[in-house]
Amino acid sequence: MKTDRLIKTTGVSKNTIKTGADNYTAYLPLLKNKKIGIVTHQTGIVNYLAINAGGKHSEAIKPKTLSIVDFLLEKDITIKTIFAPEHGFRGTADAGEHVVDGKDSKTGLPIISLYGDNKKPKPEQLAGIDTMVFDLQDVGARFYTYISSLHYIMEACAENNIQLLILDRPNPNGNITDGPVLEAAFTSFVGMHTIPSLHGMTIGEYGKMINGEKWLKNGVQCKLTVIPCLNYNRKMDYSLLIKPSPNLPNDQAVNLYASLCLFEGTNVSVGRGTDKQFQIYGSPYLPKSDFSFIPKPNLGAQNPVYNGVICYGEDLSTHPRVNQLELKWLIKAYNTTSDKSKFFNAFFTKLAGTKKLQRQIENGIPEKEIRESWKRGLQTFKKMRAKYLLY
Repeated sequence: MKTDRLIKTTGVSKNTIKTGADNYTAYLPLLKNKKIGIVTHQTGIVNYLAINAGGKHSEAIKPKTLSIVDFLLEKDITIKTIFAPEHGFRGTADAGEHVVDGKDSKTGLPIISLYGDNKKPKPEQLAGIDTMVFDLQDVGARFYTYISSLHYIMEACAENNIQLLILDRPNPNGNITDGPVLEAAFTSFVGMHTIPSLHGMTIGEYGKMINGEKWLKNGVQCKLTVIPCLNYNRKMDYSLLIKPSPNLPNDQAVNLYASLCLFEGTNVSVGRGTDKQFQIYGSPYLPKSDFSFIPKPNLGAQNPVYNGVICYGEDLSTHPRVNQLELKWLIKAYNTTSDKSKFFNAFFTKLAGTKKLQRQIENGIPEKEIRESWKRGLQTFKKMRAKYLLY
């Protein structure tokens, strides 16, 4: 039995990209008279084209921007519960911080955290929900945990016979597909599937792949509907107007994230506690240079690595856009650190998804040869993912 479908919309006249959330004529009829749960946070916004006096949409009327929660309530859709991923519903929690359940101060709706001890909604938390809506802005990296939250939401929906609607959003890293493919032995919340570091898919495409490859527990599949983006293809540049998490403040950080995130498994800071998160790197153990920074507590990093300590490294905030998983900075830092035995930590293997990458760097294997070792895995992955691409 086919378990997922794509809602198509015709008659779109504007050339601007419309996200799945903006494609509301496709999903509002599916939510009418339903009791819904919604997985979202600050990036879940709708550009709503108001209806003019003649009862029609007017291209001359400037769209208003609402959160998906406020928009659905305005359309008399019954929301029972908000489910919030890592960083919380408002997107202000530190990476890895335990986010507690609560209540939205604006709407009064209950908020259930999907981070910490409750990554997968419990049956009692889903009681009375007919349809789940998923609207999160992903960045295309295996270790960005929103796709892990999607996995658990899909699993819970399948097990509790709940329809799931994914409101699709473009991948700001487009079609970039690169890096080592995760080995199943190193599965964790920062790497749940056998995919490369950069997967080059939208969140809707990724959901279709999870379902189609039967990656959910016991091979279950959920009843999935993807509401597509309009006027979009994967070669288009896509700029995020709202940061998807506290430490990805701009397009540069989003583009460099996958490459610099590997430093999170080392003794090198990626700029948490500065205003250039994931655009710089450095540590007290790298050679003194013209560039330095001192991390201090800020929003999204209450206790940053090397808090108050001067770090030397490199400023990449104006570096040209990358189109692959860059290893040159990681290799350079390892080769120049003062004590190589303290460079890597246990988290590195989880991020890399394999032990091979650390060994290759430690053994001085040239970058070209390291990339060559990814080739077969990437070819296999690209062949598999082709079945699920929508754009």
